[in-house]
Amino acid sequence: MSKKSIFCIATSRDQADEIVDRLRTAKVSNQHVAVLFLDKNTSHAAAYDHSGGALGWLTDIDTLAVPGAGPFIAAGPIIAAWRRAAASPAVGGIARGLIGLGLPETDARNYEGQINAGHILISVHSSHWGEIPQAKDIFTKAGAHHVFTAGDPGVKDNLSPHSVDSARSAPRL
Repeated sequence: MSKKSIFCIATSRDQADEIVDRLRTAKVSNQHVAVLFLDKNTSHAAAYDHSGGALGWLTDIDTLAVPGAGPFIAAGPIIAAWRRAAASPAVGGIARGLIGLGLPETDARNYEGQINAGHILISVHSSHWGEIPQAKDIFTKAGAHHVFTAGDPGVKDNLSPHSVDSARSAPRL
């Protein structure tokens, strides 16, 4: 069974906590949930300071030092994807890890811009196809922006009703 992924942007830590808590309540595996945001403290120990609240439920919380982009806090599958992609010189910055998770380069760069602007990327990666529609519902109800599903070529419009305007005005890097 192939993996499918869904991504969104939370515009605040409270919104991110709400989304992650709803994913936990819906019994989405914490091993399938990834989070990525700027580390404003820049210390390795800060990764664990940031893991309070709902984010503390996630697995593999760590810092990522991205050359030319700065330090980030990451959890879940994004860590392994970014480390696998780190050797690839084709795309720089955080976008290379997002491409490794199945995002097209243009979308990866748009998400990178949102993360660099201080927003929080949340994603679910699963071969359990039922988790993806469930996550999309959670993202949409929480008011997340830039909801995008990867791994389903039949999906033509990946935007939630809450993200149409903001996604079209997202910075292109």
